[in-house]
Amino acid sequence: MIRREFIRLIGGAAAAWPLPARAQQTERVRRVGVLMSVAANGPDGQPRLAAFLKRLQELGWTDGQNVRIDVRWGAGEAERTRKYVTELVALGPDVILASGDHPVVALQQATSTVPIIFAMVADPVGAGFVESLAHPGRNTTGFTLYEYSTTAKWPELLKEIAPGVKRVAVIREAGTAAGTGQFTGVQAGVPGLGLELSPIGVRDVGEMERAVAAFSRSPNGGMIVTGSAQAAVHRDLIVTLAARHNLPTVYVARFFVTAGGLISYGPDFLDEHRRAAGYVDRILKGEKAADLPVQAPTKYELAINLKTAKALGLEVPLSLLARADEVIE
Repeated sequence: MIRREFIRLIGGAAAAWPLPARAQQTERVRRVGVLMSVAANGPDGQPRLAAFLKRLQELGWTDGQNVRIDVRWGAGEAERTRKYVTELVALGPDVILASGDHPVVALQQATSTVPIIFAMVADPVGAGFVESLAHPGRNTTGFTLYEYSTTAKWPELLKEIAPGVKRVAVIREAGTAAGTGQFTGVQAGVPGLGLELSPIGVRDVGEMERAVAAFSRSPNGGMIVTGSAQAAVHRDLIVTLAARHNLPTVYVARFFVTAGGLISYGPDFLDEHRRAAGYVDRILKGEKAADLPVQAPTKYELAINLKTAKALGLEVPLSLLARADEVIE
């Protein structure tokens, strides 16, 4: 009788617990790894991480309550990235967010079972991360950095903001699928604009400086800076070169314009990370990465720096200003 009475009392007490308290007794805390390709103290990483975490919370996942989020920062260093991959995989995560190409490479070498959701990857098929965009096929899927067709807009924008430009240096990372794809897209936008393209590599800083200096010796020059990890790392140098040689320049991303560049057109990187949170949520709820198609950006932004335009002696057309998402004065 005593034993039965004790069980009855305990059962009654459990039934009287508030619902959240009972849920905490049974709900397993999930684990999400995050590997960012940039540095923690840089201007880009924290806003991207914040966008991801905010959206994840909106979907019902709160760090320290029903999910544990482990964040690592690769800072563009291969050895550090590999070290953090080992750490994250050892923690037994349910899913890992990989922001940037290099984290995905290291993660796929380390695990074929932990789901990987990527953001800001240039060419996942060309890089071998997935079998196809519609059917990723393995433990990896996510969001591409851009569609190559949109890069055809860069020469159009350059000609619109600087009509006198006839020669264009294209800063790109040669030898990569993304570098080739973007350059092909730029070429597609040139017919009818009267522009002559000159590709310049971005991997060797000294060579890039010399090439830009040599290019600028002839008149009517401008530049297009395509997307790559190296271009992002050397953004300040590239913006400085454009100013030093009076070259109107179109950039792949807004952060070049906030650093002093003239004009940019590219995807909203914060939106990429918000959308990645949606895929992480779906993985945590039981879906498989192989069944989630790779998605292209849906939100692009146009940014213009009027101070830089003035320094270059350019009058920005009102029609271009009207289309801008951000104008820096």
